[in-house]
Amino acid sequence: MSNSMSRGELWLETLAPNAKRLEGLCPSVQAADGELNGETVRFVAVVPDANNHYPRAAQGEVGLLEGWTLAKVVSETVAADADKAVKRPIVAVIDVPSQAYGRREEAFGIHQALAGAAAAYANARLAGHPVIGLIVGKAMSGAFLAHGYQANRLIAFNDKGVLIHAMGKESAARITLRTVEALEKLAATIPPMAYDISNYATLGLLSSLLDINNPDAPTDNDLAQVKTTLQQAINDARQDATLKNRLGADNRRSSALVRERMRASW
Repeated sequence: MSNSMSRGELWLETLAPNAKRLEGLCPSVQAADGELNGETVRFVAVVPDANNHYPRAAQGEVGLLEGWTLAKVVSETVAADADKAVKRPIVAVIDVPSQAYGRREEAFGIHQALAGAAAAYANARLAGHPVIGLIVGKAMSGAFLAHGYQANRLIAFNDKGVLIHAMGKESAARITLRTVEALEKLAATIPPMAYDISNYATLGLLSSLLDINNPDAPTDNDLAQVKTTLQQAINDARQDATLKNRLGADNRRSSALVRERMRASW
């Protein structure tokens, strides 16, 4: 992988090679139309921009510009397909280290920007677009909520570079008054606290966990596996647009039971 290219950007280019990027977006949000199984698919990624107007979002974080731009891309996709019987799939290529933390971000309403992005993805899903989240790197905090978590199906690479959590380790250690080492030891015993993808998979939120030979330099076989899995996820989403598939794992048994009893009582 080029030193100047994040995993998100790499996989966007890999899945939509030489595809023209959508115009009128901030540099840190890239979108392109590729093809899967003869069907047009819109791929969207957040990428680093060293010259970002907001320095807190220079390393691929999701900030003000990114949140509103994601909302724009997804909403315009929904509007363009409004009269089509078959809606275009949207694939969020996810490699986001964090939301952008800063006083300017807070003052200018980062909560609204990220909520706008999350709402756009949810609206797309409810409008009949298969929305797939492909987690190729980090999926952290509000950045993941804004970019990908509203997907019909979530696919992740089984790789040590894939981390999913609500908070970075250093921040979580400070909040819990622990060292990073103590936090990691505790997290190993509590799956929702863990950062590694294998623990996250036990929560039932993934539809697929892929063994990729090298996520930073994918082979033809890697690409073929990802494409096949994306196509299956798109087909599954069209058959069942709900998110009940996220409650299938053993660690979600209580959640499933609560919902079952609520339905019975309603």
